[in-house]
Amino acid sequence: MQNTVNGFKSQDITDTLEAITSNPEIAKFKFRARNKWISGGHNRSTIKDFYGGCVEDQSRKEPFVFDNSEPPILLGNNEGANPVEFVLHGLAGCMTTTMALHAAANGIAVDHIESVLEGDLDVQGFLGLDETVRNGYQKIKVDFKVKGNLTEEEKQKLISFAYKSPVFDIVTNKVPVALSLQN
Repeated sequence: MQNTVNGFKSQDITDTLEAITSNPEIAKFKFRARNKWISGGHNRSTIKDFYGGCVEDQSRKEPFVFDNSEPPILLGNNEGANPVEFVLHGLAGCMTTTMALHAAANGIAVDHIESVLEGDLDVQGFLGLDETVRNGYQKIKVDFKVKGNLTEEEKQKLISFAYKSPVFDIVTNKVPVALSLQN
């Protein structure tokens, strides 16, 4: 029976690392999202296909569908979470998975990971009312609760693993974004 830590099979981690070491092209991914405006602040994103492991992925039979909207105070009708809330969701999910995976790769068993995220945003920037106010989050606070038979050193390692999250990197560093308008 394979050794499993935090829901990850140790052999799968080893095999993946060996495959990428022998062929770094395997590590290159292209993720995609498609979005259509519906009305007002309501729009819908679908996510299905991506490129990774040197091939177009065929594992998803149906797309994931996410409705984006705004609460009434921001002129929406709550058809879904707003996009800045989805950023918090993406950050939480990525840091949690990253923490659990790196813990497993280092032989650290974790019983429970939970987080609460809070982002401070002043809509004066978005609305163009004050050019000194940033359009996006001014700061994001993340509080983790981790349980397990862990030493203080292991707890500190877990936090250090969260910093390896790709979404943490995206929200803490500028990422070039190219915009275009097609006919």
